[in-house]
Amino acid sequence: MEKTVLVVDDAAFMRATLRDIFERHGYRVVGEARDGNEAVARFAALRPALVTMDIVMPELSGIEAVRRILTLDPDARIVMCSAMGQQSLVVESIQAGARDFVIKPFQVTKVLEAAERALEP
Repeated sequence: MEKTVLVVDDAAFMRATLRDIFERHGYRVVGEARDGNEAVARFAALRPALVTMDIVMPELSGIEAVRRILTLDPDARIVMCSAMGQQSLVVESIQAGARDFVIKPFQVTKVLEAAERALEP
């Protein structure tokens, strides 16, 4: 399976950071999205192997986007990205169906470990 990724975050800097981490480690970033609505549309069009999803975004939250993506594909593999102090939102994300989470600011090893765990069969 090709390791394709959709990176979702309302901050361009965070999207660029994740893109750089993934592309330097054998993943192919097939798309980016700035909010939950864009994330759902891009997921439907691109069907990536993995989605990284910010939790707090304008218009549609990452948690609601997870729910919508999982209605499109119950096997979607999503890793949540949250800032420190958002533990209750991380729990809600996992309950919504996310496979794992990483805390901002990103540590390369933590991002890659979460991605690999999410992609396990």
